Amino acid sequence: MEKRPYGKTGIELSVIGFGGILVRDEPPEEASRLVSQAIDWGINYFDVAPSYGNAEECLGPALEPYRKDVFLACKSEKRSAREAQAELDESLELLRTDYFDLYQLHAVTTSEDVEQILAPGGALETLVAAKNAGIVRHLGFSAHSETAALALMDAFAFDSILFPINWVTWNAGRFGARVVDTAVQKGLAILALKTLAKRQWADGDDRKKSPKTWYQPVESYEEARLAVRFTLSRPVTAAVSPGHEHLIRWAVDAANEFTPITPKEEALLADRARDLSPIFAV
Repeated sequence: MEKRPYGKTGIELSVIGFGGILVRDEPPEEASRLVSQAIDWGINYFDVAPSYGNAEECLGPALEPYRKDVFLACKSEKRSAREAQAELDESLELLRTDYFDLYQLHAVTTSEDVEQILAPGGALETLVAAKNAGIVRHLGFSAHSETAALALMDAFAFDSILFPINWVTWNAGRFGARVVDTAVQKGLAILALKTLAKRQWADGDDRKKSPKTWYQPVESYEEARLAVRFTLSRPVTAAVSPGHEHLIRWAVDAANEFTPITPKEEALLADRARDLSPIFAV
């Protein structure tokens, strides 16, 4: 699988990352199979969070044989330094590791989130202390708001941002372009979320087909291929997979036959997005 630079660190990440929610609620043998399969595909970037149910507990043993060869990212939704430290410690234990390659503030959305994180005693203090102690090698954040993302990038020199870069939110929601431009200007590596999202769930949808996504994902390989090409044609290092095996298979296949998206295809996606309800919008 193609790898791209993670900023100026000298690290290269597979363009598709393994979303840890894939192994949530899976028995140990199935979690091990999914992780081993990802390694065989050439994936070296794994991302997980405490908010993904028991995903950390399932991923830790499955990833342990490969830990030294992969880039492991984790996150915390806690906003105070004390709570973030407790969550960091627990994540290290569950994931059977003594360090994270990347630790991120998770799902930063409101101005209040930003203020709490940056205030004295805020969660950013824990991240900085962990990096200074060698427990964390790089710092980042994920955000579900352009305003929050821009504020954090202005306030601190993060190594990367994890942000929705998706064909529907970009076109129908006008969501993402300002954040990408700012991240490039500031030299942050860009990691993509929600690449294979299609729209909000609607009444009557059969949500049992995708219980590990809170949105309707793409519904065919053709849609997945265009979606991956849309995201990877931006200045993106890697796109994290959603929580189902067929979706990561589609993402991997699309990445392995990647070509930059054409203007005609961009117009096609913009037209398709027009009647869809984006999961994020400005």
